[in-house]
Amino acid sequence: MKIKTITCHEVYNHGASLQEHALLKYLEDLGHTAEAINYKPEYLSNHLKLWRVPNEKFKRSFILKWLYLIVKLPNRLIDLKRKKAFDEFSIKHIKTGNNKYTSNEELKNNIPIADAFICGSDQIWNSFFLNGKDPAFYLDFVPDEKLKISFAASFAIDKIDNDLKPFVKEKIKRIDHISVRETSGVEILKNLGIKNSTQVLDPVFLLDKNYWTKNFISPINEKYLLIYDFDNNPLIKKISQRLAKENNLKIYTVNNNITYADKNYWLYGPTKFLSLLANAQLIISNSFHAVAFSLIFEKQFLVVNRNVKINTRMRDLLELLDLSDIMITDVKKAECISMNPILTYDLINNKLLESIDRSKEFIKKALS
Repeated sequence: MKIKTITCHEVYNHGASLQEHALLKYLEDLGHTAEAINYKPEYLSNHLKLWRVPNEKFKRSFILKWLYLIVKLPNRLIDLKRKKAFDEFSIKHIKTGNNKYTSNEELKNNIPIADAFICGSDQIWNSFFLNGKDPAFYLDFVPDEKLKISFAASFAIDKIDNDLKPFVKEKIKRIDHISVRETSGVEILKNLGIKNSTQVLDPVFLLDKNYWTKNFISPINEKYLLIYDFDNNPLIKKISQRLAKENNLKIYTVNNNITYADKNYWLYGPTKFLSLLANAQLIISNSFHAVAFSLIFEKQFLVVNRNVKINTRMRDLLELLDLSDIMITDVKKAECISMNPILTYDLINNKLLESIDRSKEFIKKALS
């Protein structure tokens, strides 16, 4: 069967790239021909661009615009190394069709040729961002007679605004087989009157530890803890600096906003990210995919609550595996953390394998 997938493509985020690759690889392992749709709407096309001016205030004045660009240009030139690393990963590991699309209308006017279409995974239905309001991510462009599947689509929030509910309900009801990544997503759909959805895991779990290790992991001969922190959270800084000092560890990070790390790997791509995770003594993070790969690689890790409204992704995954206790939400809990083994994987893996089997069964049945 020829399958086309659609997700947040080339957004220069480790998790987004790896989940896109994982779904395509698993579909190929099932014997299908799978390609991602090269969908790049304007709102998802400004990542790491040299000449972008996101602030409307600066766009209105020619002088302000160029002053803004002159100030930003040095760091943006450096960031091109990150763009190159991600582009190389995409070329090698994410197969796409020849056509590039920038809108749902373009997709409707030149529908990609496929027997089945899959939307997901990642935060494609997160209405906190524009992608959650984009009909293309609900397979709106796909004709009625074609097979339509959502796999591990994520709302990433607990509820959607009332004025958006009719749109979401109308679009999702057209999908033949519906799965979402979080249990909170199942509840959102039930509240919309859509009761035939299934909770599945993120696509990265469809490929096992041996696959990721064999194809992407290189050794790192240093002792360190890894920080993946979007918010520059002072609690993460406090925990990591204390544990690093007590255990004679370096602090590594992949975030450009972290200034206290001994080494920063912001300019590297997904392959280096995986190696950093697999070799770390401890991972402290508020990233969903850092948590996911920590589980895959059976690492010791801690999760710190995020400051924005997208905590459901990590919260639901931890609840699914009875790991809610490792979510750190306050200073008092942080002060009790030590480097003693935090997690034992026998029970975790049993629960995880049940969910992986359910996720694989969903996609096999949907495609049959």
